[in-house]
Amino acid sequence: MEISNIIDLETITTDLQAKNKEEALSELAELLLQNGYISEIDGFMKDIYAREAEGQTGIGNYIAIPHGKSDFVNKIGVAIGIMDEEIPWETLDGNGVKGIILFAVGNDNEGAQNHLKLLSLFARKLGNDEVVEQLLQSKNEEEVKAAFVQ
Repeated sequence: MEISNIIDLETITTDLQAKNKEEALSELAELLLQNGYISEIDGFMKDIYAREAEGQTGIGNYIAIPHGKSDFVNKIGVAIGIMDEEIPWETLDGNGVKGIILFAVGNDNEGAQNHLKLLSLFARKLGNDEVVEQLLQSKNEEEVKAAFVQ
């Protein structure tokens, strides 16, 4: 599994206009639905919120990685949203969030394994301050992908 194969330019927005976590997750889930990654928004969102209730997904540095395994996932993928203004989010460093990577992984055994691989792949990249800075300054989908694939 390569990060470059997971990132789909069709599920990236650098103009996310959300004012809060709910709007951001909803907009990103809509991108996943439009591109065939999930079969239904409501069921998928319930699974994401169930995971959110277990603990914060804001990893600091203005980044959040909401995720959860769901039966409503057709194929593994991510939706990435970048905002100019931070929104409130429960985070490790107490800051809000400007960059969100929403993971879509299935609820079966393969999904569970892919879930861990995906989190690990992205966590390694997001642990690099230069990657995060480039990501948050991205002006288009190609720049977002380039931040992860350097």
